[in-house]
Amino acid sequence: MFFELFLGKRYLKAKRKQTFISIITLISVLGVTVGVMALVVVLSVMNGFRADLMSKILGVNSHLLVLHSGGVFRDYEKVAERIGGLEGVVASTPFIYNQVMINNSGNVSGAVLRGVDPKTAGKVVSLERMIKNGSLLSLERSSEELPAIIVGSELSRRIGAYSGDTVTVVSPEGKLTPLGRVPNTRRYRVTAIFDSGMYEYDATMVYVSLKEAQDFLGLGAGVTGLEVRAKDVYKSDRVAERIQEDLGYPYWTKDWKVMNRSLFSALKLEKLTMFVILAMIVMVGALNIISTLVMVVMEKTRDIAILRAMGASARSVMSIFMLQGLLVGLVGTLAGLASGLGLCHLLAKYKFITLPADVYYISKLPVQVEFGDVWVVSLAAVAISFLATLYPAWYASKLNPLEAIRYE
Repeated sequence: MFFELFLGKRYLKAKRKQTFISIITLISVLGVTVGVMALVVVLSVMNGFRADLMSKILGVNSHLLVLHSGGVFRDYEKVAERIGGLEGVVASTPFIYNQVMINNSGNVSGAVLRGVDPKTAGKVVSLERMIKNGSLLSLERSSEELPAIIVGSELSRRIGAYSGDTVTVVSPEGKLTPLGRVPNTRRYRVTAIFDSGMYEYDATMVYVSLKEAQDFLGLGAGVTGLEVRAKDVYKSDRVAERIQEDLGYPYWTKDWKVMNRSLFSALKLEKLTMFVILAMIVMVGALNIISTLVMVVMEKTRDIAILRAMGASARSVMSIFMLQGLLVGLVGTLAGLASGLGLCHLLAKYKFITLPADVYYISKLPVQVEFGDVWVVSLAAVAISFLATLYPAWYASKLNPLEAIRYE
């Protein structure tokens, strides 16, 4: 194997009359380099988008929910204490979820009212870091006998309600009176604005304290369900199954993977599609490897014949050209990895690519390198380069030494 590797490296160093072959070899290396670099950068950017999107979704929503099939969840305190001892559960908090209308000086918009416990909600979701001009604990305080409410940033701009303003919330379910069912309305003081970075949340969500939501919606001591934080976010489905088995009917669970299945499935499909498309660039480099080896075989026909006459086997001749092409693929792959990872480092550190914040939910291009992807890209590039060497190397091994030197 040593002399095959020696000859393979020797043939890469072309003489003056073989300069054209050296140029094609360089183009092959550049083709593989550009392909690997593009794959590493694009997959890292897509990983960054996925991680950023996931952090924003899980900042507002919990890892999993525990719900009651009857709708209103009344014995939630006992259930919370029960599931708190299960493996994989970190914390839980009760919540209320209901559709409402919000009005400010004639500016009306639909909204989702969420009642949360300010003392325990921070252990499950990351609302506190999203709140501006106030805090989550402000929900426990009332201003001028008006209960407090936290409004999403987009919804705040839409209805013109900011910190200190008074808004009116209308529940479509209403309340029963001697005159029949009438809409239930209540005035609130805006004590904070929250900005999650996700338009659909910022344009619809409003938060009040759990007790206030129970009183406003007439739920008594009931809640919609429990939000639960898992120890490992990627194993939330297993934790949900464990809770379901422990509680049984009439309780049921669902985790963030189920609630956002279509979104993350689309991102996964897009990532796979981009991998396949950009792998075509590596294949261009592999085609150049084929052309390079074919030209080298034609150029070295006499050398091959002499090697066969001196006792070299067909397998050894085939190994020479396979190693030569594989060296081209390895050099291109290593150069592509170095340039791709270097570019990812620069993008992550200096963030010199900006995005319009009014169009996208982020202003900087996110980058997250996953070494699993780096290994897959490396193996794919080397495998494609190796496959490209098979036909030229096989053709060289089948040359008849007598025919090759007959007219020399």
